[in-house]
Amino acid sequence: MKKLFAFLLFMVMSSAAMAEDQIYTGTFSNKAVDGYDPVSYFMDDMPVKGKSDFKTEYKGADWYFASQEHLDMFEAEPEKYAPQFGGYCAWAVSTQKDFAPGDPEQWAVVDGKLYLNYNKNVKKRWDSDRTLHIKQANENWPELINK
Repeated sequence: MKKLFAFLLFMVMSSAAMAEDQIYTGTFSNKAVDGYDPVSYFMDDMPVKGKSDFKTEYKGADWYFASQEHLDMFEAEPEKYAPQFGGYCAWAVSTQKDFAPGDPEQWAVVDGKLYLNYNKNVKKRWDSDRTLHIKQANENWPELINK
């Protein structure tokens, strides 16, 4: 019984001490932005899925692109095209001071930066005061990612 208790305590403490990855990729994938082409958010009306022919690694995640041109653009300036807060939900980082998955279909480009949100309802909350939420998230992000 003592061994079981010690094991359970170890598991709880280990998971609490684990830091989140800098880039959200989901549990069973290493694809940033769920395989969407991050450059397409800045170029097209709707984001498009990337192709395995046009792929790169950045901050430990795999990034996919629709074309060689988009891949080249990203590799030249990854910070310009990568979503803010590693692709985690911008509203969760802002208001919850926590991590939540970012949905690549719930997005906004604000002042040349890409933001993702958890779902449509959360995005509506985030949209209600983007300036405040971006300010709060920018303040919370360094502490969250450095836990």
